[in-house]
Amino acid sequence: MAEWTVQKVADQFQEAAITARRLPPAKVQGYASYWPDIQRQSWEGYSDERIVLRFAASPAAIDRFGQTVRWLRWLDEEQRRLVWLRAQQVPWREVCTRTGLIRKTAWRRWQHALVLVTVHLNGPLPRFAAVKTVDDRTALSY
Repeated sequence: MAEWTVQKVADQFQEAAITARRLPPAKVQGYASYWPDIQRQSWEGYSDERIVLRFAASPAAIDRFGQTVRWLRWLDEEQRRLVWLRAQQVPWREVCTRTGLIRKTAWRRWQHALVLVTVHLNGPLPRFAAVKTVDDRTALSY
């Protein structure tokens, strides 16, 4: 398995934000219209109805999205919000306005949150050698 870095984690969150925008919108089920669709004339091409073009997310991207969103459970609410705002590429000025933090503090807390996720993904940290004293001799144990 590849070693996770802070940059890889940040990129994964950014990809998850892009995938979230590509998912279909949530609609209330059960409402239907039995009127036929309106056939527009060519001169009505510039009507006020907006057509939103969405590129569908691939199944692999949706799987990575689900995995990445599960990483957020390792963070507290403020860290989740900060990580997700940066994943959506919200400018730091806007992030500071929304969170009430100055830029340097917001950046440090964002970095700390990414490091927490990286540590969780890479598994337990290596243990340090414990020194035991036995009969006036020291022995290292791992």
